[in-house]
Amino acid sequence: MSETARIALTAIRTNKLRSGLTMLGVAIGVFSVIGVMTALSVIATSIEHGLAFLGSNLFQFAKYPSINTGGDPSIKFANRRNITYAEALEYKRLMEGQTNAICFKVFDNGKPASYDRVKLQGLTLAGTNENFLIANSYTLGYGRNLSPEDVELARNVVVVGTRIEKKLFPNQTPVGKTIKINEKPYMIIGVLAEKGSTFGQTQDDILLIPITRFFADFGWMNRTVNIATQATSQATYNATLDKAIGAMRAARGLKLGQENDFAIYSNDTMVAAFAQVADTIRIGAFVVSAIALLAAGIGIMNIMLVSVTERTREIGLRKAVGAKRNDIVRQFLLEAIVLSEVGGIAGILAGVIGGNGVALWLDVSMVFPWGWAITGLIVCSMIGTGFGWYPAWKAAQLDPIEALRYE
Repeated sequence: MSETARIALTAIRTNKLRSGLTMLGVAIGVFSVIGVMTALSVIATSIEHGLAFLGSNLFQFAKYPSINTGGDPSIKFANRRNITYAEALEYKRLMEGQTNAICFKVFDNGKPASYDRVKLQGLTLAGTNENFLIANSYTLGYGRNLSPEDVELARNVVVVGTRIEKKLFPNQTPVGKTIKINEKPYMIIGVLAEKGSTFGQTQDDILLIPITRFFADFGWMNRTVNIATQATSQATYNATLDKAIGAMRAARGLKLGQENDFAIYSNDTMVAAFAQVADTIRIGAFVVSAIALLAAGIGIMNIMLVSVTERTREIGLRKAVGAKRNDIVRQFLLEAIVLSEVGGIAGILAGVIGGNGVALWLDVSMVFPWGWAITGLIVCSMIGTGFGWYPAWKAAQLDPIEALRYE
């Protein structure tokens, strides 16, 4: 076996370009699967461990679903009525005493904030109430949170994220200072504790102001309110959700038999929605890789047939000195398997590196898909064996006398 392996490797090295192109075909097929599976594993891990913008035992009502899997959302959901602030207040009244917390929130991205000639762009402005921290897993660093009175009186106050604190107030405490958000003054009353990044996006460039002040300063037309509700415990979660759906339908004025015109999602539903998308991506990756590997297998067969023709005299000489048919089959099969395996290993390494590029982008831990890597090696062995069998068999059937005469 060692001599057979040495001869097979020598034959591959002799035809570097031809062998390299064949291995490249296998590598592309394996890369497409391993890269996609690695990226999906990274994203799934990020979702499971980093889905922190919804707190525990919490669900949310919104105009649009968290993940759209049914085409263009502008077509499917844009005709829905916005969830108005009045409807949100009516929902809160109907759910009074049945929840741990109810949070209203409306967002405006890309807002600037400035203080003393220093200006920050691209900040996330949230109009909300006192329960934003609970509903989005933030904690207060120091100062105070928004209060019900702030919301009721539409005060010009703001709670800022740590990135804003560090950029605008590097050497002083921001609490009590007045900053301008889109040229409108707001007094800082608190600073959030650092939260880090989720899905590659920083969560520390946020500004929280009372939702009533948000509507007064930035308008309420064409805005929809998201409503997050936290059950008192996991045991009461399902019952609270059922009551909340009824209350939301009543607040929206829906009649019996009418379909819900709002989306409902939680951590679990978002993970499930991602799983559906991931399954579709996996199917696509399998199709692409199957086509690539089929083409690579045909390439291996062609190369091995050419190799048999080129080495006809060598085969005749080996048979003349006692090589059996099984020896010839083993030699050429091993060459085909080595071609396939080397390409497969290159594809696995490239796929893992490419897939973990997503991990670097999302700032999460890297993964190595051992199961898929082992499966890839097994598949490569099957390709080498399956597509290398006919050339190996053809080589073994050569008549030694006729082979020795071959020029």
